[in-house]
Amino acid sequence: MTELTELSQRLAKLLLHSKKQLAVAESCTGGWLAKCLTDISGSSGWFERGFVTYSNQAKQEMLGVDAATLSEYGAVSEAVVREMAQGVLSHSPADIAVAISGIAGPDGGSPGKPVGTVCFAFAERGADVQAMTCHFKGDRDAVRRNAVHYALSQLLQLYSDG
Repeated sequence: MTELTELSQRLAKLLLHSKKQLAVAESCTGGWLAKCLTDISGSSGWFERGFVTYSNQAKQEMLGVDAATLSEYGAVSEAVVREMAQGVLSHSPADIAVAISGIAGPDGGSPGKPVGTVCFAFAERGADVQAMTCHFKGDRDAVRRNAVHYALSQLLQLYSDG
């Protein structure tokens, strides 16, 4: 069993036990997180939906991300992933949302946002959105895999108490 599968199974048990539904918004991971979650048998009991919003237009149309936020901060920013996570909750009945946007490479990086920069936001209805930025090493596949791993680990950490 892979580590991503093990983390997904642990999250499944947590969500089933807490009777909560999860939905995700992914950019750089392109649906990899949703795939890991739906690889688990019975995922329809706790996984509500996934949004793959790779383009800025998709982020605006599907999640309601403000064009001004995208223009001011860029798609790879805590401001944008916060709005993505809030958009997930606004556009679904899910209780918990995670949003991911990053630069997987090999192109697209800048001095301020090098390849491997990935922003995450975690939201639960009635609570503040938590956002953070990570920097992952490796090639495109490694950055994306590490982003999925981080999202699963954070979900387990953030929601295991509540």
